[in-house]
Amino acid sequence: MLQRGQDIFMTEEQKKYYNAMKKLGSKKPQKPIPRPPNKFQGLVFDFVTKQAFDITIMILICLNMVTMMIETDDQSKEMENNLYNINMVFIILFTSECVLKLISLRYYYFTIGWNIFDFVVVILSIVGMFLADIIEKYFVSPTLFRVIRLARIGRILRLIKGAKGIRTLLFALMMSLPALFNIGLLLFLVMFIYAIFGMSNFAYVKKESGIDDMFNFETFGNSMICLFQITTSAGWDGLLAPILNSGKPDCDPHILHPGSSTAKGDCGNPSVGIFFFVSYIIISFLVVVNMYIAVILENFSVATEESAEPLSEDDFEMFYEVWEKFDPDATQFIEYNKLSDFADVLDPPLRVAKPNKVQLIAMDLPMVSGDRIHCLDILFAFTKRVLGEGDEMDALRLPMEERFMASNPSKVSYEPITSTLRRKQEELSAVIIQRCYRCYLLRKKLKQASHMYKKDKMKAGNSLPIKEELVIDKLNGSSTTDKTDMTPSTTSPPSYDSVTKPDKEKHEKDKIEKEDRGKDVRDTKK
Repeated sequence: MLQRGQDIFMTEEQKKYYNAMKKLGSKKPQKPIPRPPNKFQGLVFDFVTKQAFDITIMILICLNMVTMMIETDDQSKEMENNLYNINMVFIILFTSECVLKLISLRYYYFTIGWNIFDFVVVILSIVGMFLADIIEKYFVSPTLFRVIRLARIGRILRLIKGAKGIRTLLFALMMSLPALFNIGLLLFLVMFIYAIFGMSNFAYVKKESGIDDMFNFETFGNSMICLFQITTSAGWDGLLAPILNSGKPDCDPHILHPGSSTAKGDCGNPSVGIFFFVSYIIISFLVVVNMYIAVILENFSVATEESAEPLSEDDFEMFYEVWEKFDPDATQFIEYNKLSDFADVLDPPLRVAKPNKVQLIAMDLPMVSGDRIHCLDILFAFTKRVLGEGDEMDALRLPMEERFMASNPSKVSYEPITSTLRRKQEELSAVIIQRCYRCYLLRKKLKQASHMYKKDKMKAGNSLPIKEELVIDKLNGSSTTDKTDMTPSTTSPPSYDSVTKPDKEKHEKDKIEKEDRGKDVRDTKK
């Protein structure tokens, strides 16, 4: 009721976020069945875990259903033998399926509810095949085992994405079961009270019209059957007609009943009978039975709304099914280098198709030691991407995380040390620092080389060409120039003219002096 009260004060956007976060926090990763190390078992494991294998089994079940539909009471002996042989083939196929799964899944086979159901049906089918006569004589018809096998068709609804409407109906029915059970208890209580009342007043009513050896108020069981018939509004007038008889010639008020020394007569009580039937029909049919309809309709409306939401239960189940493949040990963490592949494998709307590295970095996912990311952080970020940015998402995250931590304490001991966005910034910063340091080392080596080159030239008495002199002077420039070169690469570099113009003017002024000095040196050598 508290949740219903909160929904009254929620906007549609808040309800959407709340429902998504409620589904998100109610699930956790499960440890998948490990692949057997044996080569043969591994091949069988790969074969039976494929979706195509499950669909093939579902097709065989449907074909088996067709063979059951063509059976008739007056079929010929040849037709009976053919159907028996076909049924034998199906039993062999389903037994082979069971054996293959037992070989590949080992004891994990019995950890799945559907597998236990399949195993029981196969065993019953084999027993029914060899002991058909004994079972039919003392228990039930062996055909019932084949009918039970058809219940496996329900598994295909999960494999077929187009069966969304049927799954919505089944989901609405599953949601209604607790309320329907409570209503059923209420109806049973009403029927119990009226059955005792009916036995007390109508046990010896004359058997005519709707009252006979089966439908009467002589015993508690027969009274419950009569009340169930009245609940369905079928034939209640036939039950009421003998009760309205109050005297001769319709009934005998003085007749004695065997086994009772006090009860006399087989007449009814019209006033009590009318009150009994009218009140019971109003309570049971018009109130209680309509409560069934109201509950189912309400839950169907809720299921339809949830199926129309951007994210459904199936989307979160799909997320954790894919997660099992990337986290086989169920640690609830995944390595950062696997995140891109994981996001690409998911089904829409949670899927982040490649190239997705930039999008994943922008999500700013927290990372723990070992460059690992928790499943809840990934799922929350992907959910936020589907639903969009909003204050509602941030407000609901904390309670959902607390709820998840209560059932998954493994994340508590792992505090995030960085995030995907910060890690990318650190990587870019490291690249910039490395580039600048390499440039610094390169300049330093060039300065040393240019200094040695200039020194050797001066020793040899040869003047440097203007271009070489310009390059050397640039490399041997002042500390201010070095500091300018050491600025981060993110600043705008100076233009070519602003750098070379002052040097050109300087060399033009000194050009005559250098030429004269060169002439003097050559004259001295001569």
